Amino acid sequence: MASKEPAPLNFVHQNAILCETIKKEQKHQKLHKDYRVNPFKKINVLASKPNSSVEDDTQEDEQFINIFKKAREVPTEKYDYPQTESQSYGWFTTPLIDSDRSDIRLHHPRTMSEVTKYMDAAWRLKEQSENMQ
Repeated sequence: MASKEPAPLNFVHQNAILCETIKKEQKHQKLHKDYRVNPFKKINVLASKPNSSVEDDTQEDEQFINIFKKAREVPTEKYDYPQTESQSYGWFTTPLIDSDRSDIRLHHPRTMSEVTKYMDAAWRLKEQSENMQ
């Protein structure tokens, strides 16, 4: 069997392949010049120097402010419906019925019986006696 020997390196063809690859990359490459601060990252704003008298006359970027406010909103205000299954739990936070404190069926206030009053007093006495020693 005849073994194939590798073809000798042809620098002209290699250079042509490299040039073609670079042209393809540059064709699909997009240069981004509009840089913005990430609205989801907490920003630490530093004040200017205390003795400087230079006033900043920069105008606020309305688009950035809107994006920043949108990122800080609660999911129920951002979206009309839950985006994931996990968001569906607790999506509707309004109570189904109005809580009526006079209705015994729904309102069970915490009450103290004779036993709990006695144990509360005994516990306080024990704590005070331990703290005095």
